[in-house]
Amino acid sequence: MPKGSELPLSIWVTGGTLPEVERERGTFADLIRATVGGAWPGPWLVADVTAPDAAPTDRVAGVVVTGSPARIADQTEWMRRAQARLADLVARRVPVLGICFGHQMLAVALGGRSGPNPAGREIGTVLVRRRRPDELLGGGNAPRSFYASTTHLDTLLELPPGAEALADTERDRYAAVRFGPRAWGLQFHPEMDGDVVARYIGARAEALRAEGLDPDALLADCRDTPESAELLRRFARLCADERARRNAYAPE
Repeated sequence: MPKGSELPLSIWVTGGTLPEVERERGTFADLIRATVGGAWPGPWLVADVTAPDAAPTDRVAGVVVTGSPARIADQTEWMRRAQARLADLVARRVPVLGICFGHQMLAVALGGRSGPNPAGREIGTVLVRRRRPDELLGGGNAPRSFYASTTHLDTLLELPPGAEALADTERDRYAAVRFGPRAWGLQFHPEMDGDVVARYIGARAEALRAEGLDPDALLADCRDTPESAELLRRFARLCADERARRNAYAPE
């Protein structure tokens, strides 16, 4: 069993990126690790929680739950299994960050509700507006807004008990949520840069036109989103600090 100083930061994979993104830029796990970079000094542990025999260890410094093309409403066996484990991690104050699908999964695990976004699909580079100070979003001195990459049809419709909305966008009132003392969710993708989200817009162009959206305008607005990426690095640093505290109080 790993000591506190050796605990890994775990990525729970809940689905894949676009095939062309995976070929040229990598999986969700690859994108997350590349974005975090040196902000996490320890080992990584990638776990595919969709596998029938998935049983990811809870001996971790923290967990990042990825996005997915799956939909929470399906409530498959693997989703229910992962949600139960997430609820346990949150109860034990293990740091958890849910991204997009992972954000919704975390909410449902704690008693919230997810479903189709009443405002319609949100995709591209969007402005995220902070609603209250929070350590993950940079504290009280952080800018009031920043840009982020996003692509989703479903969204969080109802917060679980005790959760706080931290930020919103034009189409999503729960763009960032604090679910507990060490648990957060982001409906946007801090691991995606302008290139990646542009590939999603290109792949969805026909559907976007059918929904009344302009893919060319969305592509023109695509940009890198360093402020959003910093949230992922900040979570990794929080996990590193938490690991250091646990190690300081661990018995010899």
